[in-house]
Amino acid sequence: MAQFVRTPALGRRVAGLLALAIVLLLAVNLAVFVLIKRTADFNDTVEEAQEVRLLSRELLTRLVDAETGQRGFLLTARPEYLSIHTEAVRALPELMEELGRLTGGDPDLAPRVERIEELSAERLAVMERSIALARTGRVGEAVSVVRLGEGKSLMDAMRTEIAAIDEIQATRLQFQTRQSEWAGAVTVLANALGGLLILVLAGVSAWLVRGYVIEIQVARDALDRMNAGLENQVRDRTFELTRANEEIQRFAYIVSHDLRAPLVNVMGYTSELEQAGRVIDKAIAAAEKVRKVDPEVITAVREDMPEAVGFIRASTEKMDRLINAILKLSREGRRNLVSERLEMTTLTQNIADSVRHQTQAAGAEIVVEPLPPLESDRLSVEQVMGNLIDNAVKYLDPSRPGRIVVSGETAPGGWVVYRVADNGRGISDRDHERIFELFRRSGRQDRPGEGLGLAFVRNSVRRLGGDITVESELGKGSTFIIKFPTRLLLPATGEYA
Repeated sequence: MAQFVRTPALGRRVAGLLALAIVLLLAVNLAVFVLIKRTADFNDTVEEAQEVRLLSRELLTRLVDAETGQRGFLLTARPEYLSIHTEAVRALPELMEELGRLTGGDPDLAPRVERIEELSAERLAVMERSIALARTGRVGEAVSVVRLGEGKSLMDAMRTEIAAIDEIQATRLQFQTRQSEWAGAVTVLANALGGLLILVLAGVSAWLVRGYVIEIQVARDALDRMNAGLENQVRDRTFELTRANEEIQRFAYIVSHDLRAPLVNVMGYTSELEQAGRVIDKAIAAAEKVRKVDPEVITAVREDMPEAVGFIRASTEKMDRLINAILKLSREGRRNLVSERLEMTTLTQNIADSVRHQTQAAGAEIVVEPLPPLESDRLSVEQVMGNLIDNAVKYLDPSRPGRIVVSGETAPGGWVVYRVADNGRGISDRDHERIFELFRRSGRQDRPGEGLGLAFVRNSVRRLGGDITVESELGKGSTFIIKFPTRLLLPATGEYA
């Protein structure tokens, strides 16, 4: 058993290695999660930067379109150029609003976007002024507005601001790209180290478990050898106990059988003494007619002798019942069990019907509920159920209507349980075990019997591989609980019948 001593330490080691492996896995997963989060943030940043750049360039393009439409209208006075200008101006507020939303709160970009918005507003105002002059026929003045170069200055300023935004975004993307690459490299390295450590831990755990399995196998082989020896010992002891039990039963049978011979002689001579007493009594009666007979003789013949003979007869009858009970137990123990399927509901109902005249006389009823079937020895089961129902009827309480209920159900593990419950006298707590002993009875001894019925029942139940217990409260009734295997296990072969 020495190899088992290290089992707790091995368990702690393996548990520690597994815990460390789990921690490493969690760390690797955390690193991967952080990397994924950073990658997602980086992607969002790249997408947002691209959108800002696209919006700013779209804004500039729209202003150029508006400027193109303005100049075409000034040069040709054709209204289709104004439609180009108007369409471009109509798209500008939405673009400006989206650009402000994306850059809002950014200390570097927000001021430049505000500046672009101001320049855009000024540029639109210059274009609107020239267009208004051209519409009133003052084309020369409108052209002079353009020639002043104010619009070009505003557009150049806007291009400068947009270029600055592009540069800021490019710098940020470059920095974040380097950070993302560094984080990815660190994560890959952490994953590699974690995987390597997990492989090392798995190898160490496998080595420890392999050693433990080898020790377990050695211990199992030793245990098998011990079990084989124990099985041989148990088999030998069982054989010895069986043989001793058979000897005891044979001895009980022989003794009981041999006791009957002198008992029969005693009972025969008791009958002869009774006959002789009657003859003497007639002789005394005849003598009394002719002379006086001694009173002591009369008392001895007519009182003392009949009383003594009565005591002898009662004792011999009791002894005869005891010998019959012992013979019954002995024969039952030597009888071969025969297993068959028993429909317990029908079997029990037949027993209940056989005592119907007693229950009707006592104003009682026996209720047999549907019972699960059983594979066992019919004679033994009938004797068990018959004794229990007879006892229940015998010890009913005359102060209330008697009710005896027989119920049952299957139990886990291949067992079936039956209950014989009554509302009779009940049994005191101290007698719950004593009632199953030979020649022991409980309560008032106002019913015939020698205290052998329940001892016989327990012996029969145990021989069938089951057990019997009682639940009872004095004055309220008793419930006998019988537990049988669903299939009879034959003690002689150790196999199911």
